[in-house]
Amino acid sequence: MILDIIIVIIGISVVLAGADRLTEGASALARRLHVSEIVIGLTIVAAGTSAPELFVSLVSALKGTPDLAVGNVVGSNIMNAMLIVGCAAMVAPMVISRSTVHKDIPFAVIASVLLVLACIDGQLSWTITGHTIGRLDGVMLLVGYVLFMYYTLKHAKADDSETAQVKAQSVWLSIIYVVVGLAALVFGSDWFVGAASRIATSLGVGESVIGLTIVAGGTSLPELATSVVAARKGRSAMAIGNVIGSNVFNVLMILGVTALICPMQINGITMIDLLMTLVSVALVWFFARTRYTVARWEGGVLTAGFLGYMAWLLSQA
Repeated sequence: MILDIIIVIIGISVVLAGADRLTEGASALARRLHVSEIVIGLTIVAAGTSAPELFVSLVSALKGTPDLAVGNVVGSNIMNAMLIVGCAAMVAPMVISRSTVHKDIPFAVIASVLLVLACIDGQLSWTITGHTIGRLDGVMLLVGYVLFMYYTLKHAKADDSETAQVKAQSVWLSIIYVVVGLAALVFGSDWFVGAASRIATSLGVGESVIGLTIVAGGTSLPELATSVVAARKGRSAMAIGNVIGSNVFNVLMILGVTALICPMQINGITMIDLLMTLVSVALVWFFARTRYTVARWEGGVLTAGFLGYMAWLLSQA
């Protein structure tokens, strides 16, 4: 267990270093390509930081542990919306553009609604044990992701005032920073998840709880590190874009691909967990709509809500 604890610490360190490189490279790349930072956050950064979730969910489903796959996505999305936005806002208040509030965040809300619909199998029931996310659900989710990407890329052009804030850097160096940063995020998260899961298993924690907490937390480390670093550097658009894009990617792309390859039967995930994914992103939307800013105290509310949910979850374990 001591070795696993050391691996956890190393994994976190690698993730933080990767997040710093990724933020620098993505910001510079956005300026060079004249693409807004919110779009870079919604696409390249979001897909890259969600690579651990894709790997873990797909492998978990193929190995016959669907609760780990679904729990990973559900837990990651709750953590993204509440803990990551909360921590980023407490580091530096996040200024949210009107376009993001009225057009981008609603996609994350819709993705959460589609997740609930895919899990309840058309039956309005408080108990979802035994329900299946089938191939038809997978197709529905993937179509939703294609529409999301089409809309995002259609509105990709940046304002000169936004891109002028980013320091000049060659395209190739920016790409190298992005690739190295993503690699560090993926490998660091993988080390963290493996070691933390072994520790939890040795303590007798259940599979669905591990998926909703440790695995979800580990695979969300890239989003957490990237968003906090971006917020600290004044890149609020990239921070919120990373969270929104990751939530959409997790549900529509990851669960879509996983369900298409291997339909998943739900056992340990509850309706409360699913509703939390919807409530968490709805709270972010509500806070962002007030003054187009997520203030420090609102970040504190989100973080406290997440800690309360984790306490409840562990009490049920």
